[in-house]
Amino acid sequence: MKEITYNELKELPEGSYALIDIRRESLAEYGMIRGAVNIVMDNLASSAELAAIPSDKKLIFYCEVGRMSKDIDDTAEYLVGRDCYSLAEGYVGYVKACMEENADTEETRKRAEASIRKKYHKQLFSAFAKACKTYKLINQGDHIAVCISGGKDSMLMAKLFQEIQTHRQVQFDLTFLVMDPGYNKENRALIESNAKALGIPITIFESTIFDTVDTVDKSPCYLCARMRRGYLYSKAKELGCNKIALGHHYDDVIETTLMGMLYGAQIQTMMPKLHSTNFEGMELIRPMYFVRESDICAWRDYNNLHFLQCACHFTDTCSSCRDDGTSASKRLEIKKLIAELKKTNPFIESNIFRSMENVNLDTVIEYKKGNVRHNFLDEY
Repeated sequence: MKEITYNELKELPEGSYALIDIRRESLAEYGMIRGAVNIVMDNLASSAELAAIPSDKKLIFYCEVGRMSKDIDDTAEYLVGRDCYSLAEGYVGYVKACMEENADTEETRKRAEASIRKKYHKQLFSAFAKACKTYKLINQGDHIAVCISGGKDSMLMAKLFQEIQTHRQVQFDLTFLVMDPGYNKENRALIESNAKALGIPITIFESTIFDTVDTVDKSPCYLCARMRRGYLYSKAKELGCNKIALGHHYDDVIETTLMGMLYGAQIQTMMPKLHSTNFEGMELIRPMYFVRESDICAWRDYNNLHFLQCACHFTDTCSSCRDDGTSASKRLEIKKLIAELKKTNPFIESNIFRSMENVNLDTVIEYKKGNVRHNFLDEY
């Protein structure tokens, strides 16, 4: 299929083309090019939405990095007679172009910080500070490694840490830690560019995790997530840190809770902090625990920021691009389920969240503590 660059695309007359995002729904949900429609690649041939696009319009297909869209067979029956193109570098190319268009990094930083202090203060900073206070996540003398993957959650977390440090209620140090597990140069450049634009002084270190998991057939992303966690702990400890901070938010918590019940046959949640079992003296904290994903997205869009969901080099084909190793498709199912339940019960999300604070052990048949199982019959 013929290729077209994003800059060439911008030169086309408005209304002369249609943008088709062929990525799976979980990726498209994270961010799409303005005006695009999401039609998963496997559904193109049978898509009524694609067939309904006027024949005089150019069809511009794009995926994450331009590999899958380039391989679409434009001689297929459903595309015969259509003027078809693949967007070079895909969504990543679009994000890069947007970054170049907004090259004034100082203005970007000031706007992002001002929006945290004013427009989104209650939704973002207050929620962040509340989690830190409620769960005692930051203590005097801490040295926290703020782990940045390059996505919206971790980038915002870094800015919130910078903001709370200015309040000086306790003295603590920060290291903004980025692990490069084998990113291609374009994705690494995007992470560096966003960090520079937002005024985040990142420390980058390399590992070979992607090469290691490339040959794994079963659950490569789960293995990748476990290995990344270990590398982050190790590097953070080497740098003198006693804690690592991850960017999981409120929605991650409730989705993980439901996923455990529906797919794992267990009741457990994502804890706000954990002692490391393999790295003595190290602790994991989640200061975004009370921050809603919709508010993170609103902050991102208000500041015209563009982040990647997953920067691994097989994003187009992997089925579980979550930094906690969970299946992206299963998590999307849970998101949809919660959204559907919310139509009739607006308190469904808070009820799921609070359920983990209201466990009545007198009504639990069996539970596990410290790897020891306890049955209600033991004390019946």
